[in-house]
Amino acid sequence: MRPIRRDDQGPAVAEIRSILVNLELLEPTPRADVFDARTEHAVRAFQQLRGLSIDGRVGAETWRALDAARWRLGDRALYHSIPQPLVGEDVRALQERLLEMGYDVGRADGVYGGRTARSVTQFQREVGLTADGSCGPYTMHAMRRLGRKVVGGRPQWLREADAFRESGPNLVGKTIVIDPGHGGPDPGVVIIDSGRRWSEAELAYDLAARLEGRLAAAGMRVHLTRGPATTSVLSDPARTQLANDVNADLFISLHVDGHANPAADGVATYHYGTGNGVTSTVGERLAGLVQREIAVRTGLRDCRVHAKSWELLRLTRMPAVRVDVGYLTCSADRARLIRPGFRDQVAEALVAAVQRMYYPVELDVPTGSIDVHTLRAVVDATAEG
Repeated sequence: MRPIRRDDQGPAVAEIRSILVNLELLEPTPRADVFDARTEHAVRAFQQLRGLSIDGRVGAETWRALDAARWRLGDRALYHSIPQPLVGEDVRALQERLLEMGYDVGRADGVYGGRTARSVTQFQREVGLTADGSCGPYTMHAMRRLGRKVVGGRPQWLREADAFRESGPNLVGKTIVIDPGHGGPDPGVVIIDSGRRWSEAELAYDLAARLEGRLAAAGMRVHLTRGPATTSVLSDPARTQLANDVNADLFISLHVDGHANPAADGVATYHYGTGNGVTSTVGERLAGLVQREIAVRTGLRDCRVHAKSWELLRLTRMPAVRVDVGYLTCSADRARLIRPGFRDQVAEALVAAVQRMYYPVELDVPTGSIDVHTLRAVVDATAEG
C-alpha cells in the first residue's frame, strides 16, 4: 500500500484517526478526514509505543498494527480461522495470559494460530469447559478467576533459554535462516559512487552469501530468503513464514542503512521487544553478541542494540535479529562497505556471534577472540572421523 502521510485526506485517514482517538492518542476534531500535524504526532506516538519504525506515516506494517490495536480482550469471540487467522491486540493479550498460566503458545505474536487454539483447548479441558479451542465469554470468565501459575520469569523466554542450553555448543546440524534485506523491485538505499551504482539489496545479498559459506563450513544448515535475482521479493511476513517452516534455530536479517544526514554512521542491531518492556531475552542476547562482534572487529561506530516489534522479529518463532551494517549514505562507511575484505570481516563477526550464542554464559569468551577458521577445522576433523 502507498504510505498515508501528512496532508493526505479521505476515508482511510478518517479510519486511522478514529483508531487513534479510541486509543486516546488523539483528540477528536471537526475535520476527521485530514492527516494534519496532530495526526502525524499521534502516529509517531503509536509507533513508539508499539516498537515500530517512527516516521509518522502509515505504511503497511503500521496499518496492520493499528488495525490490530482496535480490539480489546473480550470484545469478540476468538477462534482458529483458516486460512486467515484472527489478528489483534486481544489475541496478544490472551496469549500473554495463557503464557502466565503455564501454557505453551509460543511467542505472543497476536495471531490466533493452531498453537494458541491448542493451548485454549487444554485450558478448557482442565477447567471442565467444552474443549473447542475457541475463546468466548465462558472461557474468559474462567481465566479471570484463575491466577498465574508460572513465576520467576516469562515462560516463553525461559523455554527458549533452556532449548539453547540443551542443544550443546557445536554448530553442526543447527539451522539458520539468513535474510538479505530488500531485493526484487526494491533496491533499498541506493547511491552512486565514482560512477558505480551501489544498492542496499546488492550489498546485503553479497554479505549473506559470504555468511552462508562460512556457516555451512561450520556445519550449519543454512537457508536464504532470496537469491541475487531482481525479479521478485518476499514480504516480511513471508520471510518469517519461511523461517518458521524450516524450523530454524536462528534468524538473521541483513541490511545497510541510509539517512538524509551524511554524517550518520555506524552499526545497530535490533531484536524483538515492545514499548511496554516485553522483550525476547534470547533474541536480545543474540543482538548484543552480533553488535559487539561487528563493532570490535570492524571499527564501525557502535549504535547499540534496540528492541522493535517489526513483523520480521515478532512473527518468527526463533531468536531473530536485524542488523544494519553501516550507512551507505556516509562516505566513510560506504568506503568500507564496498570493499569485499570488509564484508568478509562482517561475515566472520556474525559467525563468531552465532557460535557464542551456543556457549553457556559461564563459558563465554571475550569479544573478538574467536578465530572462525578453527570452527571449520573442527568440523572437518569431525567429518573425517
